[in-house]
Amino acid sequence: MTNTEHTSVLITGGNKGLGLEAARRLGELGWTIFLGSRDEARGRAAAGKLAAGGANVVLVPLDVTSDESVAAAERLVREHTDRLDVLINNAGAPGRGIPPAQATAAEIHAVYDTNVYGPVRVTHAFLPLLRASDHPRVVMVSSAGGAFSVVTDPGQPVSKLHELAYSSSKAALNMITVRYAQALPDIKFNLATPGEVANRKFAATDMNHHTGELTVTEGTDSIVRLATLGPDGPTGIFVDRLGPVAW
Repeated sequence: MTNTEHTSVLITGGNKGLGLEAARRLGELGWTIFLGSRDEARGRAAAGKLAAGGANVVLVPLDVTSDESVAAAERLVREHTDRLDVLINNAGAPGRGIPPAQATAAEIHAVYDTNVYGPVRVTHAFLPLLRASDHPRVVMVSSAGGAFSVVTDPGQPVSKLHELAYSSSKAALNMITVRYAQALPDIKFNLATPGEVANRKFAATDMNHHTGELTVTEGTDSIVRLATLGPDGPTGIFVDRLGPVAW
């Protein structure tokens, strides 16, 4: 695992939940935290909490659904550093849980804009800074709901949640990440789900109205593990806090 004081990370959706907790934990390692937040006021408050705890944090206004916002974020980060060691694509949208019979392309598109196109926008914009790092890593925050092995298991609660947008967007993110990993072997691209698939548990966040059985800290275990991979670590894998997740 890496533990250098000069490591830098950009976290999208970093003003609350899993993103904020990952920022706190990585900040405690001495990393420079570029805290991405769509809501600048909330981001400023979150950055203030992290700074009060001793973290070296830079607020980055960032709406992953906007090309202009992503470009501005890249320029801001570049003002502070000539490389980016880790990118955590954490920002996500749950959708409205609309049943397949009522789902429209517009509903699905809105979720994909954050969960699929967002990570592509951000990754594309920050590739030059990532490539300038000696040991770049990209962590995509996915979901067990994006795994066919989970959704097709009648014993898993998500198999009974009949919706199209969220689960399919995370399945798409999984494939995109594997393709990045295959095409860009100089950068580690991996996927984390904030839960325990085997135990059918997930982390309590705003997205699920804090109904999960795992704490937000436990939910970030898989994210932090992938963010702190050493140079010999794997790429193109999908894990939860207990280990590998079947696709």
